[in-house]
Amino acid sequence: MGIFKRSFRRDSLAQFAKADAHLKRVLDTKDLVALGIGTVIGTGIFILPGTEAAQDAGPAVAISFLIAAIISGISGMAYAEFASAMPVAGSAYSYGSVVYGQVVGWFLGWSLILEYFLATSAVSVGFSSYLGGLFKTNHIHGFDSWLAGPLEGGIVNLPAVILLLTILAIQMIGLSTTRWVENIFVAIKLVILAMFIVVGIFFIKPGNYIPFYPKEFQSGPFGLSGIWAATSGIFFAFIGFDTLAAHTAEVKKPKTQMAHGIIYTVLIAAVLYTLFAIVLTGMVNYKQLNVSDPASFAFTYVGQKGLSSIIGIGSMIGMFTGVLALVFASSRLIYSFGRDGLLPKFLGRISGSQHVPFNALLIAGIIEIVLAGAVPLSELASLISAGTLAAFTFVNFGILPLRKRADINNADGFQVPGYPVVPIIGGLTSLFFITQLKQETLVMFAIWTIIGLAVYFFYGIRHSKLQQDNA
Repeated sequence: MGIFKRSFRRDSLAQFAKADAHLKRVLDTKDLVALGIGTVIGTGIFILPGTEAAQDAGPAVAISFLIAAIISGISGMAYAEFASAMPVAGSAYSYGSVVYGQVVGWFLGWSLILEYFLATSAVSVGFSSYLGGLFKTNHIHGFDSWLAGPLEGGIVNLPAVILLLTILAIQMIGLSTTRWVENIFVAIKLVILAMFIVVGIFFIKPGNYIPFYPKEFQSGPFGLSGIWAATSGIFFAFIGFDTLAAHTAEVKKPKTQMAHGIIYTVLIAAVLYTLFAIVLTGMVNYKQLNVSDPASFAFTYVGQKGLSSIIGIGSMIGMFTGVLALVFASSRLIYSFGRDGLLPKFLGRISGSQHVPFNALLIAGIIEIVLAGAVPLSELASLISAGTLAAFTFVNFGILPLRKRADINNADGFQVPGYPVVPIIGGLTSLFFITQLKQETLVMFAIWTIIGLAVYFFYGIRHSKLQQDNA
């Protein structure tokens, strides 16, 4: 059989399930919502509303967040159906391997590796930015060289590195500890967000909403290019339920709890993001929001330095939970590659009494620490939405072949309503927003894809368990 046909062989769901049997099923709906909110409401809400308002949409960034939430909600339902039908680790990688063929699954997994690694590092750098803002607000100086990587004129982004080392240590202890820490910190973060929204309302100046959608952003068809550009960049904020799907093999009742966890995450995030963007752009004119710590900056701007410090600390707690969930997801994805032989098999081993993929966790952590310590947030964030949207596209369209698989029984699980119209809409809109990304982002994503395909055809296909079992 030719290499092209071999690459489109489809993996067996039963084989994935057997390989994941050593993972402990300890997560429930509450834990999934905490993990989802922990990821979604991180750097996405604490940085993106400011930068996207300043660079692309003005106060209309709130509309961009709402659009992104609706499309992410459709994609979230597609993920929920896949997780219900295929309760295995690997997220879109495993789904693609079963319904499209191994090479498509690899492409999606390779895209998700990019997404998880860069998102983890970007959130860590965002954590450091808020710490730097906290220092300035309280007149603490002399640490600038340790708050930025060498590409920004610093030595190393030390807070980002320490954050990742701490989270790596927590995750190596085991999932029970990770779950406990995540749940507590997510609760604190939601309180801080509620404080920002409720207190911030009293500092809104209606004049800051005029013009709501500034003319300098009104280009392209119907003048909506600015809103589309902001929306495409915002998808970075909605990777939380994608990471949830990576944990399916560790969920007690995946057929019901995965769907609840994903849908509740999207709904909560949609409301909080939209309200946050409305309050932020009402407190400060959009032209002044191109900063790395807009939540703290807003209260400093209106003369409330005490509140600024509280919001800054709360934002850092929020980012801590985001990094915790992302490191978790990235390690499980690398574990899945090792499990299936597409990367060295030592990455697919489960270690210790807590049944943690220690090797995969260590490799993921090292790469993310290097990126966070050396690379600026702007460079990290530019590619994340590309990987997110690529996964959204294939997962939405993948519902069509999934429903036709007689060997995958999901009659008693969650199914996307409005089939086949809703998943097709989700796939087409995700594809559209890929075209709205900046050209340099698309070029870098294409280069990453080419590298990934080279790894697959020169290593993965030769060592894959699927190919060896069918030789």
